[in-house]
Amino acid sequence: MPVSRASFPPLSALFGVALLLGGQAQATENGAPTTPAGVYDFGAGMSPPPTPFGTLGLRTAYYSTNVQKDRDGDKVANAFSLDVLSIGVAYIRMTEQQLFGARYGFAIAQPFFQMDARLKVDTPFGPLRLEKRVFRQADTQITPLILQWDISRNLFINTRLQIQAPTGDYDKSRLISPGLNHWTISPALNATWLSDDGFEVSSSQQLDFNTRNHATDYRSGTEYRHEFSVGQHVGPWTLGLGGYYYQQISDDDAPNLETGNRVRVMAVGPALSFFKPGLPPVWLHAYKEFGAENRTEGYNVALRVAYSF
Repeated sequence: MPVSRASFPPLSALFGVALLLGGQAQATENGAPTTPAGVYDFGAGMSPPPTPFGTLGLRTAYYSTNVQKDRDGDKVANAFSLDVLSIGVAYIRMTEQQLFGARYGFAIAQPFFQMDARLKVDTPFGPLRLEKRVFRQADTQITPLILQWDISRNLFINTRLQIQAPTGDYDKSRLISPGLNHWTISPALNATWLSDDGFEVSSSQQLDFNTRNHATDYRSGTEYRHEFSVGQHVGPWTLGLGGYYYQQISDDDAPNLETGNRVRVMAVGPALSFFKPGLPPVWLHAYKEFGAENRTEGYNVALRVAYSF
C-alpha cells in the first residue's frame, strides 16, 4: 500500500490572503502572509508520477476572520471582518530526468481571490467605516525546480524552489488587494513517512525571502512556515489532524517603523484525503487559528483535487 501512495499529487501553493486593513500595526506589510498557509497536509513528501501531459490541480479555499491581534497577542479594539474565497489552478509536470538522484519536475499556479473586508475605526468625530469587495487575480507562483526522492517504500522526500511574481491586482490606496507588489523566493522541504500498517506523518517546511514593495518602500521580513499532518489510512481514505506554525524570523524594514513588527500564528484541525487508482485524489481540511501576534486569527477551510494525464 505505501508504494501505491507515491502517486499522490500534492499541489503548489494556490492561494494567499492579503489583509490590507489600513494603518493597523501588523507584521509583514499590513499583516499579509506572503505565501499561503494550510496548503500541504497528507502526502506532502510525494509528487505526481511522470505522465505524458502532467498533472492539473484545482484548489478552492475559504478564510474568515473578525479577530485582529497586536504584538502582545491581545485583540485590537477596532472592529473588522475579512472573508477571502480563493480559487486556484495549478499545472505540475514531473519527468523521468534525474538530478542529484531525484526525479526532476516543475510547476506553475495561478490563484484568483474574492475578498470582502469591513473595518470600523473609532475616531474623535465618531466611527469611520470602510468596506471593499474585489474579485481579482492574485500573484502567480512559478516553481522551476522540484526534486523528488522516493527513499524507500515508506519514506518520500521532495524539495522545491518557488518564485512568487507580483502579477496580482494591487492598489496601495485600496483597503484590500489580492496582489502584494513584491517578489518572493521560497525554498521548501517536504517529507512523508508511512508505516507498513498505514499510519502517516507528513511535514512541510518553507522560508519566504521578500523583496521591497517600491510603491510603499516596505520590505517584509523573512517568514518561516511548518505545516504538518498525522493520520491513518483506511482503505482509500486517510483520516487525521493537520495544521501549521507560521513565524516571522526577521524584522520588517520601512521608514519610521519603530519595532521589528514580527508575526506569529498557529492552526490545527481535522484533515482527510481520498485516493483510489483511476479516480482524482481529493484533500480536505478545516483549521482553527490560535496564538496570533501582529496579525489576524481566523478559520481556514480548503479543498483540492488533481488529475494526472
